[in-house]
Amino acid sequence: MFSATTSAPGAWPAIGYESWPWTPSEHSPGSSRTDARRHRGPYQAAVPPDIAALPLNLPAELLAEAEDAATAIARFDAELGGEIAPFSSVLLRSESAASSQIENLTASARAIAEAEIGLSGRRNATEIVGNSKAMSAAITLAERLDGDAVLAMHRALLEDTHPDMAGKWRTEQVWIGGSSTGPHHAMFVPPHHDRVPAAIEDLVTFADRQDLPLLPQAAITHAQFETIHPFPDGNGRTGRALIHSMLRGKGLTRAVTVPISAGLLVDTATYFAALDAYRDGDVAPIVSRVTEATFRALANGGHLVDDLREARERWSEAVTARANSGIWRVADLLLRQPVVSASTLSTELGIKLSNVYRHLDALVAAGVLTEFTDRRRGRAWRAPEVLTALDAFAERAGRRGGV
Repeated sequence: MFSATTSAPGAWPAIGYESWPWTPSEHSPGSSRTDARRHRGPYQAAVPPDIAALPLNLPAELLAEAEDAATAIARFDAELGGEIAPFSSVLLRSESAASSQIENLTASARAIAEAEIGLSGRRNATEIVGNSKAMSAAITLAERLDGDAVLAMHRALLEDTHPDMAGKWRTEQVWIGGSSTGPHHAMFVPPHHDRVPAAIEDLVTFADRQDLPLLPQAAITHAQFETIHPFPDGNGRTGRALIHSMLRGKGLTRAVTVPISAGLLVDTATYFAALDAYRDGDVAPIVSRVTEATFRALANGGHLVDDLREARERWSEAVTARANSGIWRVADLLLRQPVVSASTLSTELGIKLSNVYRHLDALVAAGVLTEFTDRRRGRAWRAPEVLTALDAFAERAGRRGGV
C-alpha cells in the first residue's frame, strides 16, 4: 500500500512510502529469535517523487550564492587551463580520495599512489583508485548522462573490488542503519529494487534539463540519486561523481575536477542531515551544503596547486639540465603521479628505459625523488614533497572550521 507525504503548494515533494512483505528467516538465517521477531511483517520502503519536470523554488539569497560559486568554479578552471597537464589528475585524485573518506575509506597519499601503479595491496587504497576511475568515467561520459553512463561509472568504481555487483542495478532491498536482519528499524529504507530503473530514468531526465541553475540542479540530482540508492554499494561515491559529470557536461568546467567532496568532508554531519531534509521535501539544505563545499573546495584546491607549483620551482633550482631534457617531463609527471617505477615512466612518457634511469638518478641526487624499494627488480621511487602536499590537502579537508 502506497502513502504519499504531502508538501506545501510550490514546495518540493517529500518521499512517500509503501509496504512490502518481509520474512526474516529467508534473509538472515543466522539472526537470533529476538531479532527475528522484531523484523516480522511488512516494512515501509521509500517511494521517491518523480522530479523530471518539477519547478524549482529556492530563496533568492541561496540562488545568488550558488551562482557566485558557479562563477568561482569557472574562474578556477580557466586559471588552471594553461597548465592543466600536472594539475587535472592530481585534483581528480584528491576529489576521489575525499569522496571515499566520506564513506570512511581512508589511505595516505603514498598508499594511493602506490596502488595506482600496482605496488599496494591495501584494500582502502585500491578502492580509492577505483573511485578515481569512476570520476574519470563520469568526466568521459559527461555529454551523454543516461542510465548506461551511471552504470559505467559504477562499473569503473567497483570492478576491481566487487566485480559481482559492479555496473548492475541492485536486485534486492537495501537499507541504511539498523540491523542486518531486516529493514524495519533502519534509519532509511530506499525504494524497492523494482522501482530503480524507472526512478533513474526520471532522474537523468531532470539532470538533462536546461532551464535550471546548474549548481542547484547538480546538488538535487545528487540528493535524488542517494535517495534512489540504486546499487548495493558505492552509491555515495557514484552520486558525487554525478555532480562532476554534470559540471563538465554542461560546460561549467572544461579542464579540472573541483574537489567538492573535500568541502563536504569538512562537516559530514550537515551533509547527511541535508540529504535527510531533501527526503522530507526541503531542497535548500543540500543546495546550501554543495554551495558552501564548493567555496571550501576551491580554497583547498588552490592551496594544493600553490604547494605543487612551489615544489616544481624548487626542483627547477635544484636540477641542472638542458631546457629540452626529458628530465623536465619526468618532473612534470611526478606532480600528478608521485610514485613511479622505471617502466611506468618509460610507458607514460615514451622514453627509452635506459634513459629513464639516468633521469631518475639525477632527480634522486637533487633530492626530488627517493627510492623506497630495496631490490634489483621492481624498483620504485616517490616524490616526498608531492605526497606531503597531498596529505596536507586531505588534512585540511577533514578539519572543521576552514582550510
